[in-house]
Amino acid sequence: MIYLDSNVFIYAIINTQDLGVKARFLLEKVQSGEEKAQTSALTFDEVFWAVKKHSKEAAIEASQALLNFQNLDIIAATREIALSALKLIKKYNLAPRDAIHAATALGEETETIISEDSHFDKIAELKRKPITK
Repeated sequence: MIYLDSNVFIYAIINTQDLGVKARFLLEKVQSGEEKAQTSALTFDEVFWAVKKHSKEAAIEASQALLNFQNLDIIAATREIALSALKLIKKYNLAPRDAIHAATALGEETETIISEDSHFDKIAELKRKPITK
């Protein structure tokens, strides 16, 4: 099981270069069942916000696709995750959204997060793999 940071979805939607191609390929592997994946409900907010800068209609369409994505578990942002995120903020000086993603992955006992965000490299309990690998 892998954890997908929101930037995987965002790059797949708005990036037309190599990074976007690789993000789309990874998501195709998840959708086909070749990879099992998880993400936080926070990803909905981040995807909508990023895509809305281009088009509100595209943001709605992208968000609907995310919510209906096959072989992707969307994990609720609970009080327990928020408390764990706060501990990660204190320990690793993370931004709240990064901490929520990390706490969600760790709470689900997922050790690998796919992300282009190098802030996750600080977290000893997680292994970050970039989209491109």
